[in-house]
Amino acid sequence: MESLHPRIRLLWIARGALVAALLGVGLAAVDTWLVTVPTSVLVVVVLLGIALGAVYAVRLYRIWRFELQDDALYLERGVVTFVETAVPFVRVQHVDTQFGPIERVLGLSSVVVYTAGSRNADVRIPGLTPSRSRKLQDTLRELAVESGGEDAV
Repeated sequence: MESLHPRIRLLWIARGALVAALLGVGLAAVDTWLVTVPTSVLVVVVLLGIALGAVYAVRLYRIWRFELQDDALYLERGVVTFVETAVPFVRVQHVDTQFGPIERVLGLSSVVVYTAGSRNADVRIPGLTPSRSRKLQDTLRELAVESGGEDAV
């Protein structure tokens, strides 16, 4: 199975640090308006949030895998809840490549596979290089067209 580019960890760690900083701002607001929160508690909560975010990002990177099988795109991901997804090529409606602003800075992109159905009808593969994203997008598009006449699983 194929893993994601290692730089995706930086994006996930930054996201965790942002959540920890927002938590710190929330605690500072509580300190200002409701009850006194010692500065040491505020610092510990923010640092613990950053550390937990970093551990989560590293663990998620180790688990996140995908593979093109004979009849489906197969994905494995999750830290707290492990998720295995099989997307039959016959169900693929269209495939996008996305480059968010932070992803572009890191030289990364994502592939989004939209499937037939209304609930959770898309699958996102983050942390790919732009060239790998384009190649995967083209391959998925070709496999979806080839399997167009087959029955879905």
